[in-house]
Amino acid sequence: MATVAPSAASRIAVVTGASSGIGAATARQLARAGYRVVLTARRKDRIEALAEELNTAGHSAAAYQLDVTDRAAVDEFASAFRTIGVLVNNAGGALGADPVASGDPADWRTMYETNVIGTLNVTQALLPRLEASGDGVVVVVSSTAGHGTYEGGAGYVAAKHGAHVLAETLRLEIVGKPVRVVEIAPGMVKTEEFALTRFGGDADRAAKVYEGVAEPLTADDVAETIAWAVTRPSHVNVDLLVLRPRAQASNTKVHRES
Repeated sequence: MATVAPSAASRIAVVTGASSGIGAATARQLARAGYRVVLTARRKDRIEALAEELNTAGHSAAAYQLDVTDRAAVDEFASAFRTIGVLVNNAGGALGADPVASGDPADWRTMYETNVIGTLNVTQALLPRLEASGDGVVVVVSSTAGHGTYEGGAGYVAAKHGAHVLAETLRLEIVGKPVRVVEIAPGMVKTEEFALTRFGGDADRAAKVYEGVAEPLTADDVAETIAWAVTRPSHVNVDLLVLRPRAQASNTKVHRES
């Protein structure tokens, strides 16, 4: 199926968490698809460098430093737009892998704030602009963790389940309006920062997540999937798309080569 070019009224795509990994890769994919991409993240230097890369390549990109958990800052950001066509809620992440009995409540709170409240903040602020475009798309990047629990993952699972439920409920609540709600739920994705952040910078522990797995998903794999879903014809909604590497059958069943 061919990619559908964005209409003039819906050419702006906002990507949260665009400083690295899936967010940065998604910004590149949407820029190539013809969108004017607005890159948001807390790390200003990273998104400014990416915006320069995209503009130099002949695309259109702008960087805006933003903490999605800061509602006042999100509202100020949203006020700069009259319409947008796409919102990719990618900001989030995991912290720790402790059991429920000893998990750090601060880590749980941070994961919930970034993965759920951050998504809520940006979606609420930009939803009127998405409607105004006449052809908007909200993308929530959740995780297979939001669809199946595993030991040591309860805090992240709870947060990503919250993101899943947010997307599912929003779709019900705005049916009939010119906005599609898409959930992309990746499984094992190897990026430069996800596992390293989760394990507090412990590179050895982070490497073990992917040990023996021949080909985990890449950020580009997920970004291509997001761009594909966004560029379907307006009447086609990809409610939920789960993608995993071939070596991963579930959150707890992974083939590792010896």
